Amino acid sequence: MGAEHSAAKTALRDQVLAARRRRPLGAAADFSADVVDVALAWRAVRAAATVAAYVSVGSEPGTGLLLDALLAAGKRVVLPVLRPDNDLDWAAYAGPGSITQAARGLYEPVGARLGVDGIRAADLVLVPGLAVSSAGDRLGRGGGSYDRALARVPAGTPVAVVLYDDEVGLDVPTDAHDVPVGFALTSRGVVALGPPESPHIR
Repeated sequence: MGAEHSAAKTALRDQVLAARRRRPLGAAADFSADVVDVALAWRAVRAAATVAAYVSVGSEPGTGLLLDALLAAGKRVVLPVLRPDNDLDWAAYAGPGSITQAARGLYEPVGARLGVDGIRAADLVLVPGLAVSSAGDRLGRGGGSYDRALARVPAGTPVAVVLYDDEVGLDVPTDAHDVPVGFALTSRGVVALGPPESPHIR
């Protein structure tokens, strides 16, 4: 399974990234606005006091408007800080002025670090990705940072990957260390993932 399995993951990453580069700017802007309405209507968001999220970069589905909408809704928002060992620290988001450019083209909050266990306090976790299967198998960038972080999330905490609608329900190869997610947050709705039921919009 080794080399062939790894090649399948790489091929899917390349396919999704190419599709994102071809996506019209208007469609990307529409997603950023529409996903705010979807998120704020989701019961898991309404019930959450603390939301772990992230700052989108490049061709990723935009989260900038969503982060500010969560703050405006009274949520505490914590964002990741990439450590030298590729693990994730966390710090609170306090608006666009609290973000600074970091290594690898990423953006991170400038506030006090909460430690790698900072994600444990989140009532809802939003993560980036490139695709997700109907069973909840998430395709990331390959660095393993989020798999390490998600292993610390308490059982029962909703975890959603933020994706374009056509990136949900793909056949995602998996490794033993991959941590599945329970939901996909898209501009059309929240898709519940995983067995035994088929995915459906909430």
